[in-house]
Amino acid sequence: MYVYDVETMTNSLSDKSVPDLLALHAAVMEELRARGVLRSANGPTGDLAEFLFCKAFGWKPAANSVKAFDATGEDGTRYQIKGRRLHRRNRSRQLSAIRDLDGFHFLAGVLVDDDYRVVRAALIPVAIVRERANYITHTNSHKFMLRDEVWVIPGVTDVTDRLKAAEEQ
Repeated sequence: MYVYDVETMTNSLSDKSVPDLLALHAAVMEELRARGVLRSANGPTGDLAEFLFCKAFGWKPAANSVKAFDATGEDGTRYQIKGRRLHRRNRSRQLSAIRDLDGFHFLAGVLVDDDYRVVRAALIPVAIVRERANYITHTNSHKFMLRDEVWVIPGVTDVTDRLKAAEEQ
């Protein structure tokens, strides 16, 4: 059994950038998966998505217990925020379950790569989400696929550059 000096390890990480820390996290998750400790490639994707959107747009995060939306804009607009990590083992664009299509005005969706770097991001009006989402009975939720064609739908706003800028700050 190995004994690590946690204080020394923490100090050596304190000078790393957020993107560097996330890349390190991705490597650790891969090793844990290879060792059979983890079964999926998911990690902090959802929390990262919320962090980036709130940082990029100045939104106020909702309390964790709120089911229908994740953040609110200064004007009261409610946002459901979803992220998907495009992992080399799973390139699916399916966002996590959407429980309530009536509780938000926009879906804020972001795709990140293996190292949790922003690939693409969009703001999607709820009317478009309703048209394109599929209801899944056994989870009592809707699934939405954040495919490339979403970015060309009228009313969808590409916010990739804003999220990349927030990521670099």
